Amino acid sequence: MFSHEISVLRNTFRRLLRRHAHTNLTKIIQKTHPADLAVLFRYFTDVEQKTLFDLMREEEHTAEFLTELDEAILVKILENEDPERIATIFHELGSNDQADILNLLSEKMTNAVLELLQKEEKKEVEEIMGYPEDSAGGLMSTDVFTLHENIIARDAIQSLQDQEEAEMVFYLYVTDNDDCLVGVISLRDLVIAHPEKTLGNIMTKNVVSVQPETDQEEVAKIVSRYNYLAVPVIDLEDHMLGIVTVDDVVDVIREEATEDFLQMAGAGKDREILLKSAWGNARSRLPWLFASCIGGVAAVAIIGVFKNMLETTVALAAFIPVIIGMGGNIGIQSSTIIVRGLATGRVDIGNNLKIILKEIKVGLILGILYGLLLGVFATLKFVNTTPYLGLIISLSILSSMIISTFVGTLVPLLFRKLTIDPAIATGPFVTTSIDIIGVTLYFLIASALIPSG
Repeated sequence: MFSHEISVLRNTFRRLLRRHAHTNLTKIIQKTHPADLAVLFRYFTDVEQKTLFDLMREEEHTAEFLTELDEAILVKILENEDPERIATIFHELGSNDQADILNLLSEKMTNAVLELLQKEEKKEVEEIMGYPEDSAGGLMSTDVFTLHENIIARDAIQSLQDQEEAEMVFYLYVTDNDDCLVGVISLRDLVIAHPEKTLGNIMTKNVVSVQPETDQEEVAKIVSRYNYLAVPVIDLEDHMLGIVTVDDVVDVIREEATEDFLQMAGAGKDREILLKSAWGNARSRLPWLFASCIGGVAAVAIIGVFKNMLETTVALAAFIPVIIGMGGNIGIQSSTIIVRGLATGRVDIGNNLKIILKEIKVGLILGILYGLLLGVFATLKFVNTTPYLGLIISLSILSSMIISTFVGTLVPLLFRKLTIDPAIATGPFVTTSIDIIGVTLYFLIASALIPSG
């Protein structure tokens, strides 16, 4: 829905809320797509959200709405809701969506809702909740069925027609006598196959699958690489546990990208930071800015060591922001490229050295170009100062840009090897370290070229 339509719909809801027109509100809720309704809830107050949710019926429309809601709003609405009503709505959700929502709620509310679910439903949800939240097991839907490889195509189609609860039957998974996954058939191939052919003769035997412990980013890479609509999740004995569907993968890609961007900007990793209070927002950014503060203090200390040089050659002070800015900029560029490459799979362990050397070459080329440019400018601008100023600026820019590309490339790769999120490296960590290194190199080069005394 376009922003104009959202605005009109928001005003309509508020007008009806002011009039307490609950009958009309119920009708418009039913006609509004759950995803659009979830967007609208961002603009309502807590009281308005509570009123509207109370008017929603315990049906599929409301269940889908819950899966679309921002996490912060979802928790706020459900934490004070009647567990019986939540359990009733849950009957319209898949086990993976139920687990996702319960993982956000308090332990008390989660246990209360679980106790109200049917025995089989509860078992499935608890199984999914037992896996890490960011794993294939935590994402998978268990509402999936399989067919034996000896079944003929006609019977398989009939079985499909009887499976109303199955999750996204674009693929049909085939098992053997030991109930192990041995093949997969697309719905198209099944429909056009000869009715008497067995599934074993139609299926693709090379099935790309994942373990329940597989990280969700790896699952997303598989779906992206092979353009699959779903990926089967199997245990160590190749028994089918569930499937991760493309709609869940799209959510993963969006969430991971959001976290990376926030961390690269030094704003924490809370995807819902815009919905937090001013204090909560500030608290998320506090440690990251503290790192920058420490780096700034260190840079000031380094400049203080060379204060005598600054007093005799004042022109050096004019270029400190340029040295810091150029180095920091190219360092962020390098680290951003590497972090994105790691996320998309274009950067891996096998080509680390090649990538580092390539980025250093980039730093060398840009360092020579900008070093010459700024060196000439410094010489022409400050004619009455030391004749070595242009050379100092040129060498400082060159060395700073080479070191910055090296640090910006190496740190994310090192963090990845240490199983630390490499996105952190692109924030204050890299910029602060590059600032310190850049200032230090600048004054060391200056002290080496400017005659003492």
